[in-house]
Amino acid sequence: MVWSASPSSSRNERSYWTHAQRHKCGFLLQALRQIAQRTVSTTSRRNFENKVSEKQKLFQEDNGVPVHLKGGASDALLYRLTMALTVGGTAYALYQLAVAAFPKKQN
Repeated sequence: MVWSASPSSSRNERSYWTHAQRHKCGFLLQALRQIAQRTVSTTSRRNFENKVSEKQKLFQEDNGVPVHLKGGASDALLYRLTMALTVGGTAYALYQLAVAAFPKKQN
């Protein structure tokens, strides 16, 4: 007996794949091909307004505001939150270092 992955030409040879397995594999490949084709061909294009020149003017303006805060209130909020977390994390790390350096005495 000869086992092969391709359909055999002779009736005496056995095929490695059964008819149901070949059908299922073909169905899965066809479904995958359709999904891939649909994903590529039917993606919706969003029409965005080009705001690059506006942003360039905003960030290149010399008004004394640091560049990381020129984005407005959201940038200021993120900056303050980051600084608060940094200061709090540093204080907590120093506290834990002090606790580890001076262990409690056992009686």
